Amino acid sequence: MTAVVPLAAAGLLAGGWALAGPGGAGPGGPPDGGDARGGGPAGASPGTSAPGGGEPGAAPSGGLPGQASADPSGGPLAGKVVVIDPGHNPGNFRHPDEINKQVDIGTNRKECDTTGTSTRDGYAEAAFTLDVSHRLRDALRRLGATVELTHDADRPFGPCIDERARIGNLAGGGKGADAVVSVHADGSAVGNRGHHVILPGLVKEGAADTAPIVAPSRRLGERIEAEFARATGSAPANYLGGGTGLDVRKDLGGLNLSTVPKVFVECGNMQDPKDAALLSDAAWRQKAAQGIANGVGTYLLG
Repeated sequence: MTAVVPLAAAGLLAGGWALAGPGGAGPGGPPDGGDARGGGPAGASPGTSAPGGGEPGAAPSGGLPGQASADPSGGPLAGKVVVIDPGHNPGNFRHPDEINKQVDIGTNRKECDTTGTSTRDGYAEAAFTLDVSHRLRDALRRLGATVELTHDADRPFGPCIDERARIGNLAGGGKGADAVVSVHADGSAVGNRGHHVILPGLVKEGAADTAPIVAPSRRLGERIEAEFARATGSAPANYLGGGTGLDVRKDLGGLNLSTVPKVFVECGNMQDPKDAALLSDAAWRQKAAQGIANGVGTYLLG
């Protein structure tokens, strides 16, 4: 893992731009909206999604997809465009035919999206990802970044994984985002704990060509993993990545089809009771969002 630029050295703390957001630090699926391990059944009850998901709460209302917004007072990330991709959609379970439709991801075809996973007491991944994404959006806006969301639960289902990639590729008026973060929680076995960041592998097939983004995406992922661990106290996943908190994959459409630096953040395992207790805690989610924002900020500032 490469060295992480200290926050102060990166300039993020200069001029009063402290990264701790409102509320400060509280107590302590593979993803892809269609790339989840064993995505939940379409019959899941409203507000929940079945175990086994990975890419789909009350949370502050946020900007709509394609609607750029930034803190008018400027800041160290002024001029930078960040796309946040909240995994899944709370309405996916109502649209099984639509989300099961196959889309091209370059290497093969996969489902448009999945329902995502949930904790055993019914806290849905789709609710978690929206909440963390709203908090992350607010943290990045305070630093002056222009932020776009791929969706804000403002559509019946999706978007499909190929559209999620296109939103990042065309952000910032068509120039493409400077960084894209897809927010998720995993649905692995009990005892599997911790966070990990999924990085794009080298893929060049069909519409997929990740060669230009593999290296910058790794730098983005390393920064996010380090700052996420620092902010939350969470350990890297104990079930993949060899303790690095990083996992390289070539089977996720959201990464394969991206032309800009992009990673997936699996904040923890919703199926493990100890991780689930953290993921269900609003104060911990604020820490998680701040950690991701810190990682994005240090990456963008070099």
